Amino acid sequence: MKLAMAVHHDSGGATAAAVAFDDWGAPEALRSYTSRITHVEKPQRGELDLRDLPCLLQLLRDHALDPELIVIDGCVFLDAQDTPGLGRHLHHALGGRIGVIGVSKTAMPGMPAQFEVHREEEARPVIVTCIGIDIGAAKARLRAMHGKRRVPTLLKLVARLAKGTAA
Repeated sequence: MKLAMAVHHDSGGATAAAVAFDDWGAPEALRSYTSRITHVEKPQRGELDLRDLPCLLQLLRDHALDPELIVIDGCVFLDAQDTPGLGRHLHHALGGRIGVIGVSKTAMPGMPAQFEVHREEEARPVIVTCIGIDIGAAKARLRAMHGKRRVPTLLKLVARLAKGTAA
């Protein structure tokens, strides 16, 4: 089982969400999960915002989830020099046993084109970084995900679940 995960922050804390899938081309999730986190630390000015990390870990604990791979809305690495992002910290917190693919809609300054994935010809690319899986394989998997738009269907779904707007 693979998971797509996202976190949405609001004035009362945060909601972490995940959708489970087995097939990269799946148009629908096998199952969905949410956890409400009432206390979230404020991000420290000038430091990497890692407030999503405890939220993602709590969701995994709350639902006893042990995926083979996780896809997050965010970066595993912030640049080509492997500066750790949220995904790298998640991988480390999970003991390095679960691969993480990060998908970002915006590139960090200095991010080379080798991390770009075009899912439709006219759209801007998404940026893919990963750990525990080869970058070529991660990009191929993202291209194979269902949806004709820039962001795959399951990533849109998990974002809506985290925001509480999924139908």
